[in-house]
Amino acid sequence: MGSYTCCLCFTRRFRSSEAQPPADVRAAFATYAEGAAHMTADQLRSFMSEAQGGDGDGDGADANAERVMEQALLLRQRQPLLGKLAKPAFTVDDFYNYLFSEELNPPLGSQVHQDMTAPLSHYYIYTGHNSYLTGNQLSSDCSDVPIIKALQDGVRVIELDMWPNATKDDIDILHGRTLTSPVELIKCLRSIKEHAFSASPYPVIITLEDHLTPDLQAKVAEMVVETFGDMLYYPDTESLKEFPSPEALKERIIISTKPPKEYLEAKNVEENDDGTQEEKESDEEAWGKEVPDLQTELEYAKNDHEDVDDGVDSDDDDQKKPQSSPLEYKSLITIQAGKPKSDMSEALRVDPNKVKRLSLSEKELVKAAPSHGSDLVRFTQKNLLRIYPKGTRVNSSNYNPFIGWIHGAQMVAFNMQGYGRSLWLMHGFYKGNGGCGYVKKPDFLLEHGSDNDVFDPKADLPVKKTLKVKVYMGDGWHADFKQTHFDSYSPPDFYTRVGIAGVPADTTMKKTKAVEDNWTPVWDEEFIFPLTVPELALLRIEVHEHDKSGKDDFAGQICLPVSELRRGFRAVPLFDRKGMKFKSVRVLMRFEFV
Repeated sequence: MGSYTCCLCFTRRFRSSEAQPPADVRAAFATYAEGAAHMTADQLRSFMSEAQGGDGDGDGADANAERVMEQALLLRQRQPLLGKLAKPAFTVDDFYNYLFSEELNPPLGSQVHQDMTAPLSHYYIYTGHNSYLTGNQLSSDCSDVPIIKALQDGVRVIELDMWPNATKDDIDILHGRTLTSPVELIKCLRSIKEHAFSASPYPVIITLEDHLTPDLQAKVAEMVVETFGDMLYYPDTESLKEFPSPEALKERIIISTKPPKEYLEAKNVEENDDGTQEEKESDEEAWGKEVPDLQTELEYAKNDHEDVDDGVDSDDDDQKKPQSSPLEYKSLITIQAGKPKSDMSEALRVDPNKVKRLSLSEKELVKAAPSHGSDLVRFTQKNLLRIYPKGTRVNSSNYNPFIGWIHGAQMVAFNMQGYGRSLWLMHGFYKGNGGCGYVKKPDFLLEHGSDNDVFDPKADLPVKKTLKVKVYMGDGWHADFKQTHFDSYSPPDFYTRVGIAGVPADTTMKKTKAVEDNWTPVWDEEFIFPLTVPELALLRIEVHEHDKSGKDDFAGQICLPVSELRRGFRAVPLFDRKGMKFKSVRVLMRFEFV
């Protein structure tokens, strides 16, 4: 009898309690329902307009109130109520469930809303590094599968490393001088064509790292033209004076790589040996230890394990020997790329007659930033700057993307198959502008002027905007996790970490108390974040389960662009470590700007 009683207690402790509307939600309902038991569509419309700052993706509250109310009631399976009432109406529970629905009340809009008619250089572009790798940089398989996934996630820049195959008569894609197994170029190109615009209509840029002989370069040209046809954009001009806009390049494919060396020599362009490799990097020279004032390392980085003990250099757009190649290959290169050959000042010189793409490793950027910060910003107002992971990141980890973003770098290239908090920031940043893969750079990074007028990320700037975040409660873990996932004998003890990632002055992290033994924790805590550069700030949200052993369990995360947060009560969905959205897990929050 005793053991039977214990079993009942065990079951009861794991039962999920019914979530109740927070006091602030009840107060908002009472205010807008004017004390009545039901809220009408007109009253909901007033709430959405006044308390939520308008709602919908550009439709305005007036167009959405009745539709939202009907959808919310249907989600609650309240269809019989619709027939009894002359007009749909909310109880306080219906109102609460509407607010806690990520489908009906998300924290961000889903539509492209920024001006898309400026040159490409005016946008941050969702960029992948070694896009064909399925895992680590040394021994994982090469495949078109991660390319397809990246495109479906909205990535707009795909990198392919081209090498001769074993018989030297075709082209393979692989990470050279490693044990990675190859995938055929043609397979990658066909997958790009099929999936390029599944998530966004804006242009896909293919950056090619070219290790081919002239005859194989000619074969690449044939493949590219045959595969993409009219989708391929290559203007009939030697070089562009200004990049076209994302709007003008909708559903177009663009090739970017170094021009073949023989062509450059024929044009009397001085150039060092293209075999120059990225300099070797020692562990002691890891980015986080070189320029602490620049990166003010986000306090979470210590858990990312992003530096490793050995590895290989990543040769960006490397070309090992003098080659001649046909005009057909050269003419397909719309965005001409290069690496700094000597002096950084010369590499960052802006040519009024043409635009180009410059590639720097994360280490090279950190070295250049203290003395060439204004040059970097000025260069990226017209030209493209691509930053890629240092060669020691053999486990496909990533770096702090803000080192590129705050200097105007458009292509901050990441290992999308990687892991960790840096990748969460990347995912969050490109949730902006409807998730289309292009985010307009803030005006202060585009303004021309003297050194004093160029944005300085290290400057002591005044607070421009203050964000207030209230964390009410969370729910859904009981549906997405096994009962014993967090604790074998009792419900979890959840707490939330809330903070800002951005320029060093804005970067911070705070946390709520841990709520013990509850699958539906209620925190009801508010945090205030003064922001000097809100245009580049990301709101970081993580939920963890407190473990008395000291190793807390991960329970979900999301990063959101502060500049795009919808005001008011919002249902914030959480994602797993790899960036996949949980089916049910979400947090009810409120955002205000003062």
